[in-house]
Amino acid sequence: MHDDRQLIEERLRRALRERLRPAIYGAAVPLDIEVWHAPGEPVTPAEALSQTYEKAEIGLPWGPAWGTAWFKFSGQVPAEWAGSEIEAVIDLGFSGGPGFSAEGLVHTTTGRPLKGLHPRQTYAPLSILGPDGTAASAGDTVEFYVEAAANPEIPLDNAYAKTDIGAGLGDHPIYQLTRADLAIFNAEVWDLILDLEALDGLQKELSLQDPRRREILRALSRSLDALDYEDVAGTAADARAQLTDVLSRPAHASAHQLSAVGHAHIDSAWLWPLRETRRKVARTVSNVATLAEEYPELVFAFSQAQQHAWVKENYPEVWERLKKAVAEGHIVPVGGMWVESDTNLPGSEALARQFVHGKRFFLDEYGIDTQEVWLPDSFGYTAALPQLVKLSGSKWFLTQKISWNKENKFPHHTFWWEGLDGTRVFTHFPPIDTYNSDLSGRELAHAQRNFAENGAATRSLVPFGYGDGGGGPTREFVATARRVKDLESSPKVTIESPTEFFSAAEDEYSEHAPVWSGELYLEIHRATYTSQAKTKQGNRRTEHLLREAELWSAAAVVAGKLDAYPYEDLDRLWKVALLHQFHDILPGSSISWVHREAEATYARVAEELNAIIAKAQQALAGDGSEQIVFNAAPHGRNGVAGLGAGVAAVEGQDVTVENGVVDNGLIRVTIDERGLITSLYDVEAQREVIAPGAVGNLLQLHVDTPNHWDAWDVDSFYKNNVRDVTEVDSVDFSTVDGVATVVVKRSFNRSTVTQTLRVRPGAKRVDIETEMDWHETEKFLKAAYPVDVHADRSASETQFGHIFRPTHQNTSWDAAKFEIAAHRWVHVGEPGYGVAVVNDSTYGHDINRTAREDGGTTTTIRTSLIRAPRFPDPQTDQGVHTVNHALVVGAGIPEAIEEGYRINLPERVVTGAGAVDPIVAVDNGNVIVEAVKLADDKSGDVIVRLYESTGGRSRATVTPSFPAAAATEVDLLERDLADRDLEANGVSIELRPFQILTLRFKRA
Repeated sequence: MHDDRQLIEERLRRALRERLRPAIYGAAVPLDIEVWHAPGEPVTPAEALSQTYEKAEIGLPWGPAWGTAWFKFSGQVPAEWAGSEIEAVIDLGFSGGPGFSAEGLVHTTTGRPLKGLHPRQTYAPLSILGPDGTAASAGDTVEFYVEAAANPEIPLDNAYAKTDIGAGLGDHPIYQLTRADLAIFNAEVWDLILDLEALDGLQKELSLQDPRRREILRALSRSLDALDYEDVAGTAADARAQLTDVLSRPAHASAHQLSAVGHAHIDSAWLWPLRETRRKVARTVSNVATLAEEYPELVFAFSQAQQHAWVKENYPEVWERLKKAVAEGHIVPVGGMWVESDTNLPGSEALARQFVHGKRFFLDEYGIDTQEVWLPDSFGYTAALPQLVKLSGSKWFLTQKISWNKENKFPHHTFWWEGLDGTRVFTHFPPIDTYNSDLSGRELAHAQRNFAENGAATRSLVPFGYGDGGGGPTREFVATARRVKDLESSPKVTIESPTEFFSAAEDEYSEHAPVWSGELYLEIHRATYTSQAKTKQGNRRTEHLLREAELWSAAAVVAGKLDAYPYEDLDRLWKVALLHQFHDILPGSSISWVHREAEATYARVAEELNAIIAKAQQALAGDGSEQIVFNAAPHGRNGVAGLGAGVAAVEGQDVTVENGVVDNGLIRVTIDERGLITSLYDVEAQREVIAPGAVGNLLQLHVDTPNHWDAWDVDSFYKNNVRDVTEVDSVDFSTVDGVATVVVKRSFNRSTVTQTLRVRPGAKRVDIETEMDWHETEKFLKAAYPVDVHADRSASETQFGHIFRPTHQNTSWDAAKFEIAAHRWVHVGEPGYGVAVVNDSTYGHDINRTAREDGGTTTTIRTSLIRAPRFPDPQTDQGVHTVNHALVVGAGIPEAIEEGYRINLPERVVTGAGAVDPIVAVDNGNVIVEAVKLADDKSGDVIVRLYESTGGRSRATVTPSFPAAAATEVDLLERDLADRDLEANGVSIELRPFQILTLRFKRA
């Protein structure tokens, strides 16, 4: 037989494009159109429906960017269409993909939401277009409204071009209404298209020699032969009949098992503001609820409790449909987190609270205790997660993002992930390599071929549906799933819940699954540790303010000095903080609108939290004239106990300043005429810290032009172009209140930097405050600290502990970690000596070592200060920023931890009567108190969360300052795990390395 494969494939492509798809709809009648253009931000349906509408026609321009138009459509269904399947077809001017173009939400004449519209979902069936969403029939009059959102399209194929889409409302229309009809839906034509596409996609993945491919090609050819292009609707059934045989053959017994889960990844903010996400969620949920009525097998995974809460708060009718769909099993809450957060940057307690607030919402609203953590798109995963997953009462983890790795292909798809404390969680990476699958033959074949566990396991998961901007599965996707459910040469596809997948996969493979230990480092998007400095600073400050507000409020209530604990305020403010840890907000990869709002929100949150803190501290301090210092850190300082308050006493000899040398008896710092640290001598250790021939606190400016994804990426070649910023405007030495102060001012390009270096009595550190008036483009500013320490690894603080990363590049895996994330500190050391750099609001670092001619090793710690990407916010970080760091010498890990808390939890001074005992005391400095609060159930019990901080085993006694009747070990949601013995009002504990322990004290 001659090879006519290409001929048939080309024939099919043209037939689909020019004959079949245009024939999905037959006879049509236009709808009457009226419109009201909302003048600003979106309004409620009640307000919109009360407006005066104007007559409109097809071709009407509407918008502007981010604007809203309300369309009223009306018309009569022709009586002669009785017995036909009829739909309203609305095209708002769609041109982009779902979630990245105009979107609409169909409402009844009473304002009840019915169904979403997007570029792949342009219809509303007659079954919902009758009075208040009931069915209409031939001969009936229909009338409905569409809330149309003019969300501007973003050229993601050029994700480094400047754009002004984040600036706000535009001033001219950007879309045109192009269709508004009632039309007959030719279901047989639609089914034929799906048959042809499913088979064509399958055959293209088979080898040219595979008989099955030839059989499918012959069937496709016969099907097209049976089709009359002048009567497509009338001959579609005949054409389908030619495909029955090849569509009905069952899959091979050894075919891969794919669990298909409906999905609509909805970024809580990204290339749209938060307010638009609320509408995206309502549109998507409406779509899914409507689709499930037609396709009862549909299962849709809906993560992010915040998005469920938005539906409840803003769309009561949609909320009722959502609850019904959840009860029926069509919509499945997943993830157990408040949002799909970043996991590199949120602090310890914040990441724990993602689970607390997320899982509690699903328990309270649906009675569902979610078991899987669902983070398909976050930018790397902290080694702290497995323990937090287990302590939240969950047991499975899913992501897809690691398939984006640039340098190294991750070796597993189903495996045990072991965290920094040894906890393991059963984990799956869908080998289909997307969380927006369309169930095409290409994608299904890729999943089967790509599955790393082939030969040992047989199952993987595929999330299908339009995502990022929402939309979810369409009827085409579910109908395709029916066709490939059991099809020869294809994987078997079963629509089912994530729980069903994980249960089956764990039963099949858990005993033999490989283990991956440590963080899941994403080899891309490393610049998200630095972009949008004010967002990151707001997050860090908010986390610590929340700690203080809970601590001092609990202490004041327990001491009987405050009447009420601010449960509702703290709950609300925590949820604001958690929302802004979403994986495109905190990482700095959203449009300017998002970050501008975040900055203002953080300011409001700080004002509220400072007021709560001040009220509690004043209540604790009482009336008096003493200067009482409150220390919210877990360690004592200046004579004030950790978690307590008292009169501070600074110890240490006076600091001297002479000829550029600053000396406090513990360290001697030499600063040259350029304002650079040429020597940092540790007097006690009798060793120089700065590497020979090097200078400390050296600002280094890089050209920063990543190949893709400006706000997300920094590529390794940025290091090839560096400028040492050594020019100086002035260097001024002084002593202020016993503190040696050196102010260094620099100007370069269009920016200025003023650094204030301080050496304090009794401190083995140099404090460095850096104020940047930043006006660069595509530049990256770092501060370098080259130290004379031989370290083959660095330690970085992460949630509830720290991780080690290599300072060398022995392997491609090591080399890929050329930019790393850390929380409050990084540390490098050799046996007997170490150095730490701590910070109050930055995250990105790079740490490398070089060999010197004298035979020694220089280990250089560099902190990433600020960037200037162009996309998606061309004004990223322009303006004034102030950050604080400290170079701590002679420091081990415990000292790095202590200094990290110190710089982030500054002492507060309150005028009062006297000291305040810590609400709880721990007799081992390695056991850190991370949170103290009153129990969420409002019982008045005290919750204390601790962790082992050094990576060793630690014993301690935890002693409350109040009479306790009982102590219980609880999980993150404060559910009982085990009783704990109270001895002399204290609890003895023994912690494994990095173990998290939460204790609940019942007050006597």
